[in-house]
Amino acid sequence: MNFRTKTIALLMAAAVTASCSGDGGRKGSEPLVIDNSLTEEEIAAGILTPEVLWKMGRLGESTLSPDGKTVLYSVTWYNMTENRGVTNLFTVPSAGGEATQLTDNGGSDFAPAWSADGKTIYFLSDRSGDNQLWAMNADGSKMRQLSHIEGGLEGFGVAPTGDRFFYVQSVHAADTQGKDIYPDMDKSGVLIYSDLMARHWNYWDRGSYRHIFVGDLTAKEAKTGTDIMAGEAWDAPMAPYFDMSEIVWNNAGTQIAYTSKKLTGTEYATTTDSDIYVYDVTTGQTININKAGTPNDPRLRIAPAFPGYDKYPVFSPDDRYIAFQSMRRGGNEADKTRLFVWDSTNGSFRDLTEAFDYNTSNVVWSSNEEIMFIAPMNGTHQICTVTLAEEPQVKVCTKGDHDITRFSYEQGVCVAEITTQRQAAELFRVNGSQLIQLTFVNKDIYDHITMGEVQKRWIQTTDGKQMLTWVILPPNFDPNKKYPTLLYCEGGPQSVISQMWSYRWNFQLMAAQGYVIVAPNRRGTVSFGQEWTDQISGDYSGQNIQDYLVAIDEVSKEPWVDKDHRGCVGASYGGYSVYYLAGVHEGRFKAFISHCGIYDFDSMFGSTEELFFVNHEYGGPYWDKTNATAQRSYANSPHKLAQNWDTPIMIITGLKDYRIPYTQSLEAFTAARLQGIPARLVAFEEEGHQVFQPQNSMVWNREFFGWLDKYLK
Repeated sequence: MNFRTKTIALLMAAAVTASCSGDGGRKGSEPLVIDNSLTEEEIAAGILTPEVLWKMGRLGESTLSPDGKTVLYSVTWYNMTENRGVTNLFTVPSAGGEATQLTDNGGSDFAPAWSADGKTIYFLSDRSGDNQLWAMNADGSKMRQLSHIEGGLEGFGVAPTGDRFFYVQSVHAADTQGKDIYPDMDKSGVLIYSDLMARHWNYWDRGSYRHIFVGDLTAKEAKTGTDIMAGEAWDAPMAPYFDMSEIVWNNAGTQIAYTSKKLTGTEYATTTDSDIYVYDVTTGQTININKAGTPNDPRLRIAPAFPGYDKYPVFSPDDRYIAFQSMRRGGNEADKTRLFVWDSTNGSFRDLTEAFDYNTSNVVWSSNEEIMFIAPMNGTHQICTVTLAEEPQVKVCTKGDHDITRFSYEQGVCVAEITTQRQAAELFRVNGSQLIQLTFVNKDIYDHITMGEVQKRWIQTTDGKQMLTWVILPPNFDPNKKYPTLLYCEGGPQSVISQMWSYRWNFQLMAAQGYVIVAPNRRGTVSFGQEWTDQISGDYSGQNIQDYLVAIDEVSKEPWVDKDHRGCVGASYGGYSVYYLAGVHEGRFKAFISHCGIYDFDSMFGSTEELFFVNHEYGGPYWDKTNATAQRSYANSPHKLAQNWDTPIMIITGLKDYRIPYTQSLEAFTAARLQGIPARLVAFEEEGHQVFQPQNSMVWNREFFGWLDKYLK
């Protein structure tokens, strides 16, 4: 289930109803009022609270100007009373200096992009009602709406030549609703399916799919385009993230490369086989580079040559090559993400990271012969480079305990978005291993808030390996006191506890309420080599559970850990971990919290949607009695340990969660209450696997800390 941390702009952009004309002159509703100043009480307290967390501005997309001198970026703020937010655009010199705000609160302005000459800024805005393409001069003047396309846009990309653009819209391509199949029953609300998958993440398949359109563009108008996927019943970019980074123009403005999984039904639900497609604007023809070419590497000469995820194409400066991320094993969403290059002159492929045991992301060509990318390494994320040499060698360019989550590179200048467990995302200029901070979005908050110390520990596991474990201490920590302590269980399961900053599961927020946090990178987490990641598949109840227990036991040797007041919390796979640990913890914990966790493997297999996940992670379906791995998985399902539960448990879910269906949470709540165990069910009607809406998040935090405080303080 490998839930990605990448921010989807459309999820973060709030709907602010306003309309604009001419040079951005507003009419209609008033701009959303944002007041993120701290109260006197918050300043006096000096700690991070849920209220303070939601006053923080959230850095969004960033990109360097073509000359490398200016960084364009977005920031989102929220109004808790209105339960919505607004996104504005800014620039800051890449050499350092004052930031300039380009847009106001009259609408959410996001997905910023530069024109090839750096004179124009393009962006999406909902100022006129729905999301349309807008433009302004580089200094923010002469703001104007370019598109008036019915239904609005979900994403866009302007060709380097400036005369065309692509955009993404949902189109109807299949009949799944009763009123489509039976037009005379137009008030029917029935959904009808003949194959998988009927629903995905947080929505039912109603026959609409994201398609790419190409239209003409002038300085004054972005015209309605042509659907380059007409009649196709699949998405580009792919569900469920719909990441616009999966679509890119070539530098000549003549081709578009994009990612899609052009499969349907059961095959779609049981495989990860996505491919890279190249559409030629002149001829209107599309080729699948992963299936059309003849791999020159003998190890790829299998059928199919690329059976796993192939994503995120990027053209080289001369358009000869396309770099992309590729997984070797089909059906395994957590396989090593390799960096491949396709040569358009002969259709050959090369794996540039064969000898590099880490994943690749955020691929950027720094020249025709060198590629930059981000790799997760030992609980951090660093920038690396590799060349097209005959024997390519990866060079790690940055170091330190931080997460570089995204970067852009122009004219020898590199600017990166960086987080730590003590600071939300900010922009930094990267000069070799030197990092120079450019933005200070939340300086006024940091100036009045004390963050807790973050300790980096390597703990020996039961099988003799070293496991990175982060320990976060409360602000103003006193080693002579005893503190209630939380074991944090990571989701994924193939994700990583790195130097991340989260607005949902924030370690500093937990620590500020007086808790010590123990966050182990147990088996299955990423950034410690593929063997460490792979071990968890088919062994959910095994070594990683021992990793959790050894981590909490080892840190509990500290005199400042209150062994009588320890809790265990987690979401998704972490929620599964909570359920399992509740049956085997032998009195270690006095409270549990599980958010959207897996409780019953049998019912999970039959009610989830991405079946490639459970097929790979469990080993197969529950009815395959000849499959030893699968039968071991189902035999160790958490629900079979429910008779051992003896500890208060809070269970949180979203009623639109179909990834781990909310019924898993209902089953667990029922099991707890029928056994007389104190339990509390918190179900969010309009949320899916995560909680995004401001007021829902505030309620989540109040329930979360209320439960912990009741049983651990």
